[in-house]
Amino acid sequence: MSGNIIVTPVDTPEARHAFIDFQWEVYQNDPYWVPPLRSDCEKLLAHHPFHEHAKVRYFLARRDGKIVGRIAAIINPNHNHHWSENIGFFGLYEVLEDREASDMLLKAAEDFVRGEGLDAIRGPASFSTNEECGLLVDGWNGPPLIMMTYNPRYFVNFIEDAGYFKAQDLYAYIVDLTRYKLDGSGVNPKVLRVAEKVRQRTEINVRPINMQDFDAEATRFKDVYNAAWAKNWGFVPLTEAELEHEIMALRPVIDPATVFFAEKNGKTVGAMVPLPDLNQPLRRAYPRPGVPEWWTMLKFLYRWKVRRQVDTIRAFAGGVIEEYRGVGVDAVLFLETLLSALRQGYTKAEISWVLESNIPMRQTAENFDGEIYRTYRIYEKKLT
Repeated sequence: MSGNIIVTPVDTPEARHAFIDFQWEVYQNDPYWVPPLRSDCEKLLAHHPFHEHAKVRYFLARRDGKIVGRIAAIINPNHNHHWSENIGFFGLYEVLEDREASDMLLKAAEDFVRGEGLDAIRGPASFSTNEECGLLVDGWNGPPLIMMTYNPRYFVNFIEDAGYFKAQDLYAYIVDLTRYKLDGSGVNPKVLRVAEKVRQRTEINVRPINMQDFDAEATRFKDVYNAAWAKNWGFVPLTEAELEHEIMALRPVIDPATVFFAEKNGKTVGAMVPLPDLNQPLRRAYPRPGVPEWWTMLKFLYRWKVRRQVDTIRAFAGGVIEEYRGVGVDAVLFLETLLSALRQGYTKAEISWVLESNIPMRQTAENFDGEIYRTYRIYEKKLT
């Protein structure tokens, strides 16, 4: 390509709006991309509680004045404290098919991270594993599910050719719920045996979420989530402000009939919070710059609430605290969740994402006849 490229930091509201709107340029001819609500992008970039404890710098690349790419450089002290690492991150990476622009954007993020005294950079993550993360490297076979990433194929070559290597792969499993019957037939017999054993031989009780006590339920989930994930690669505990943010974001979109807690003697030992795939109605509503968001929301709500154009649910978050693992609590939670999803009319479930190093969770997904159909990758590069 001809012309000069300049990479500059985003330091005005106008530049931030241009940073947000650039996505529509990258994906204008991609039938699988699910455009976000611009208001959600604005909240993420400027008002997310992650900014209370971390540092984020945004950059735009322009070729002869035209925006051709964007990136965020991220310093997350909570991650480095939790893992005793000295690493920064990049995220929100979007670029046209322009290798030079990609190289300069990645270099801008690397220079910022290096300038903060860190010796490696990892990504993409926007902003941590508690938000969207990972680059799609296999499985361009349809639109992404809610809160899962999507990108063109050429991103993979651009990042790998810039010296990044695989740090960890994240798997998405797909499950055909129509093979199950509400009486349990169709479910892997091994799962049914384990679930029955848990019910007969332990004092574990599995119950649905109590929406009348939502704030307390959210605190119970946070405690399980932080404890269950503490040793999982890349995990960073949620702060109280981040928990409150998640509560506000998730409360209106969860399907309460599919959310379950596992308890023993009144103590919460596990939880499962799936999400209906609201990307399905959102993609049809297709938010875009220049179109009033209220109009987009009307189309979105019509497709979700009236037309019921959601047939897939995503096993989004959950876990079992360490002392209760290996006894089948996860199997009972998954069984209750998937059978409830079937009762609610869902025909497919995605279990995502699952760390390639999380062998027990991968085995659970496979026990429910889940098949890996998409792979996401987090990359790393040493800064020497």
